[in-house]
Amino acid sequence: MDHLMFIQTGMGTDVHGQDVTKASIRAIKNAIHTNSMPGIRSVLPEESLDNMKINVKLAVPCDLDKLDFNQVKDAIPYGEVNIEVMEGGMLTTSGIVLEDKQDKNDLMYIVNAAVEVGY
Repeated sequence: MDHLMFIQTGMGTDVHGQDVTKASIRAIKNAIHTNSMPGIRSVLPEESLDNMKINVKLAVPCDLDKLDFNQVKDAIPYGEVNIEVMEGGMLTTSGIVLEDKQDKNDLMYIVNAAVEVGY
């Protein structure tokens, strides 16, 4: 990315089910769903949202090998998406195991996201 224009941050949690992908998608949506970039198209090459470059950085507490990159990329509606994953985030107790929610234990997964937008 030659021109970084916006950085949005978010946090996502999977309280039950210990699904790192679900927590990651929630973190991305938290980052992007409270922002609007009405002028972005006018500065993009060919004024096309397809020419946006998106770098997503995820701080994930565990199960990095279980992250579904395709589902994570699908959380970004436009542009060329690059995903970078690093150790981080948090594991903490939910206080209860709910087998009907596919809990394997009482841990909730918390993921942090930084979404960089530019071209």
